[in-house]
Amino acid sequence: MWKEMEECQNKLSLIGTETLTDSNAQISLLIMQVKCLTAELSQWQKETPEIAPLNDDVLVTLGKEEFQKLQHDLEMVLSTIQSKNEKLKEDLKRIFTELKTKLLNVKKYKKKLLITLGEFLEDHFPLPDGSVKKKKKSIQESTAQLITLHEILETLINRLFDVPHDPYVKISDSFWPPYIELLLRNGIALRHPEDPTQIRLEAFHQ
Repeated sequence: MWKEMEECQNKLSLIGTETLTDSNAQISLLIMQVKCLTAELSQWQKETPEIAPLNDDVLVTLGKEEFQKLQHDLEMVLSTIQSKNEKLKEDLKRIFTELKTKLLNVKKYKKKLLITLGEFLEDHFPLPDGSVKKKKKSIQESTAQLITLHEILETLINRLFDVPHDPYVKISDSFWPPYIELLLRNGIALRHPEDPTQIRLEAFHQ
């Protein structure tokens, strides 16, 4: 009832602020509206609002209703969350399968590239034989311990991906110096800025 009275008061306030275009017609209309609202207000004032007795039974009933409503709302929320979780599980499973397939394809492609690279390097960059630098016997004797250019590159690649925070490799006696110079001159490998005896592969993937 109090809410209805407030609405009546608001209507009266709004009516009072209207701009009158035709004075006589507007005044007549306002008088009629005031009479109607006054009669409605008088009727509400005569009625006595019913107040439910707040005994234990009523409180328990109201409490049960509120509890049931809360339980229903929580069940709805739980159902929604479970549905979203199921969808997320399906999405993650699908994404995992896609990534697994892509990873297998990448591994196959990497293996193919390494085989092709190895064949190319073996054909065009073989290890030096006994005819290289015949005047220096020490170099000839160490030739048997040299590793191929393919093995040098594979060592640099593995180091770059296995230990990305420290990709440098120590140049050992098994690295043939002309191959190291070849990698450095062509920008395939880089020397350590503080230690020239260490090199790393250029990070072409970044």
